[in-house]
Amino acid sequence: MQTSDPTTRHLPGDLAVWFFIFAELAVFGILFIGFGVARSLDPETFSAGRQVLHPWTGLVNTIGLITASYLVAVAVHRLRHRQPGITLLLWGAIAASCIYTFGKLWEYADLYGNGYNLGTDTFFMFYFFLTFFHFMHVILGQIILVVLAVKVKRGDYDGDDMNGMESGASYWHMVDLVWLVLFPMLYVLA
Repeated sequence: MQTSDPTTRHLPGDLAVWFFIFAELAVFGILFIGFGVARSLDPETFSAGRQVLHPWTGLVNTIGLITASYLVAVAVHRLRHRQPGITLLLWGAIAASCIYTFGKLWEYADLYGNGYNLGTDTFFMFYFFLTFFHFMHVILGQIILVVLAVKVKRGDYDGDDMNGMESGASYWHMVDLVWLVLFPMLYVLA
């Protein structure tokens, strides 16, 4: 059992979750390197593809995910210090993350409706693969946040054992971190 003593330094959450997070980051890192190499070999295709994307949707999605991460961080802090409002913060994080989910679904529908898909060219192959792989991580993160909210509401977490809450929060922050690399890589950088 982990203590909530703030003077004790430890890796938040369960070690197994960190192995999973590092494995996922390694996979994303390999995909990012592949994207960079492909972009350097065919900059015209990647520039043309980027022009078709919806940067404002990407920005709104970013704001939704950052807001969700902030709310999760505050929920962890409040649980650690036995303060109220944790469940509401987690449901707020889920709602904020839905901005991303609906924004990404709208963007996929628009791009597919305009004839863009995995087979269009190298840029769109990477775009759809990277963003859908990330999208599935967001969905898993949302499920984890729902489980955390239900467990907090039931009283399963009380601030003495932070392992479950910190594990879920760490996973969620990894999902957010990946998007903070994906957004500029896909929508902003030439």
